[in-house]
Amino acid sequence: MTVAAVVLAAGAATRYGGPKQRELLPAVLAALSQTAVAPIVVVEGAWTLEPGSNQVHGVTFVHCDEWAEGPGASLRCGLAALGHDVTHALVVLADGPDLDPRAVSRLVEQAGDAPMVAATYDGSRSHPVLIARAAWSTVPAAGGRALEPLLVDCSDLRPPGDVDHPQ
Repeated sequence: MTVAAVVLAAGAATRYGGPKQRELLPAVLAALSQTAVAPIVVVEGAWTLEPGSNQVHGVTFVHCDEWAEGPGASLRCGLAALGHDVTHALVVLADGPDLDPRAVSRLVEQAGDAPMVAATYDGSRSHPVLIARAAWSTVPAAGGRALEPLLVDCSDLRPPGDVDHPQ
């Protein structure tokens, strides 16, 4: 199994009032750096996250022109940027700064032959999400949320969060 990460960071962050990805992304990347997942692709859209550079600290930034079409479009952009050797994509959100690296490992360990695996925290589906290459073509406009995953309990770990407002 070869697992790469796709970090969704393309949204306009209107509720936040500005490019929250610039503030929150470093924590997400730090968490991913504590895992065996590589490479890491960050999908940008409404905001340019790394001006003048497409490669920062081993992370590839890809711009998604279709970002306004929804999370599915952003996810498809990220998946398209992955190499042919990648068998699974780990999907995380740039606005989930409390991502626990142990949740990433747990999903990879328990994936088996499932086309999609998602972490749950106290019964609520969340991130990270692991998608097998065979399922990449089934990603709808609504994104991975519209697909039925195998759920992996991560209630003993901290959830990644979902920051929508500055406070």
